[in-house]
Amino acid sequence: MKLEEVKSSLSKVSGLEIHGWNDKGEMVVVYEGDTFEEMEKEVKEWPKKIEGVLSVNVAYFNVEDEVERIEKGEYVPERPWKE
Repeated sequence: MKLEEVKSSLSKVSGLEIHGWNDKGEMVVVYEGDTFEEMEKEVKEWPKKIEGVLSVNVAYFNVEDEVERIEKGEYVPERPWKE
């Protein structure tokens, strides 16, 4: 599969922006979701669901309002962090 085809497939993913790529086909993307768990599940599926995506390496997860939603009782994570 050609790089342009992979970029086209990725551009259809809601919440995903492609920020750069190199000649090897490695890409830098930003993906936005509502919760850490949602993003984690979705990203793990990309190599299975999107032809040409061989692997995904996450550099950083940031969910700006997730802590606030947890504190208000609006959201309960499936796997709460343990100390």
